[in-house]
Amino acid sequence: MKEIISTDKAPEPVGLYPHARKAGNLLFLSGIGPREAGTNAIPGNKYDANGKLIAYDISAQCHSVFKNIKAVLEASGSSWDKLIDVTVFLTNMNADFPVYNKLYAEYFRDNQPCRTTVEIKSLPTPIAIELKCIALVD
Repeated sequence: MKEIISTDKAPEPVGLYPHARKAGNLLFLSGIGPREAGTNAIPGNKYDANGKLIAYDISAQCHSVFKNIKAVLEASGSSWDKLIDVTVFLTNMNADFPVYNKLYAEYFRDNQPCRTTVEIKSLPTPIAIELKCIALVD
C-alpha cells in the first residue's frame, strides 16, 4: 500500500506532490524547506523595498526546516527518532555549513541517520536549505 500524506502543519508544497508517502514500513518525505505553514513566510529572510532578497539567517532557517520535518513525520505516524536517511541541500556551503552542521548535531544527537549534504545553485523559493528524508513508520 502506498499512502499519500499531506498536513496543514507544514508549508504547502510548491508543486503537485505530497509531503510524504508511505510504502510498507518506510516513509519518504518530499523536499521540505523552512517556509512557515499557513503564511509561507521564510524565517530570517530580509528583503529590500522592491522585494528582492538581501539577507537571510541560516540558523533561523535550520530551526524552521527541522520543525517542518517533525510536523510531517508526526502527521505520518512516524517521529524524529525514526529518521534513517537525510539528504540536505544548501545554497551556500562555504558560508552556511558550519552553522547548519552545529545545529544538525544538536537536533540529531540521539538519532544519527545517514546523511548527505550537497550544495545546489538555488531552490524554487528564496530559501537556503531543504531536506529530503526517509524514516521508518509503524
